[in-house]
Amino acid sequence: MCDCLVALPVATDGVVTLFAKNSDRPPDEVQVIEQLPGGPSSERLRCTWIDVDPPRAVALACVVSRPTWCWGVEHGVNEAGVAVGNEAIYTTLDPRTVAVGLTGLDLVRLAVQWATSAADGVAIITDAIERWGQGGSGHDPAGRLGAKPYFNSFLIADAGAAWVVETSGREWSAESVADVRAISNRTTIASFDAVHRHPRQPVERFVDARLAASQRLLESRPVTVDALRAHLASHDSCAVPGWSVCMHTADEVTTASMIAELRPGAVPVVHMAQGPPCVTAWTSPRLTR
Repeated sequence: MCDCLVALPVATDGVVTLFAKNSDRPPDEVQVIEQLPGGPSSERLRCTWIDVDPPRAVALACVVSRPTWCWGVEHGVNEAGVAVGNEAIYTTLDPRTVAVGLTGLDLVRLAVQWATSAADGVAIITDAIERWGQGGSGHDPAGRLGAKPYFNSFLIADAGAAWVVETSGREWSAESVADVRAISNRTTIASFDAVHRHPRQPVERFVDARLAASQRLLESRPVTVDALRAHLASHDSCAVPGWSVCMHTADEVTTASMIAELRPGAVPVVHMAQGPPCVTAWTSPRLTR
């Protein structure tokens, strides 16, 4: 589970794009904040389960939050001011039946390390899906929950634009954001949802209340960092106890959060919490070009 939000400048102070994400993962999983340096790309990348070609010849410096067991990352922002996060989604295609490929977290890292704009992030993610496919567990197979494959949606933003990408296997759809957007653990692009939504996923019980709470927050203008921080720590958005934006269940807990301030021509300002944001102090790791 996860929740992602973005507000473009028209919905903030007229200058900054705000990107926010809660990462909900198994409660015993450890995430770390990492500074990944820029520079020439390796000839091949060893992702979580497979090797792939790097998207570009030169990688960008970035700050990410990474579960220690895998190569991929939950969310991050790079020196070009591109922020990326993902959500697990379930579709008519059973992810347990597809070949091992890239995980959603791998795809987030590919975009964060190499994308120079939100649109470029869309191109990197969709090209990688078409070339390498999605597959393999997005949870540590040695962990308490065991192997758990899933498909993904993505929110990608820069200082002036944002995109949603939704996927099912190697199929995908992308939609630009006009002013604000929230995504959660379900398909939200109308045309993609009509074809690919899992017919038995109980979104009404476990997803829709969280998504609606995020949408309400984004309707209250101007959207601010303080409002997003309070929202990511909130517990009043659940139809089932524990399944709130700040999640506390036996199998899923909010283990990391990020808010990124993206301004034209400026180094992004990053705020991160490594633990439930309702009780965890936020830090501001410095991103240098």
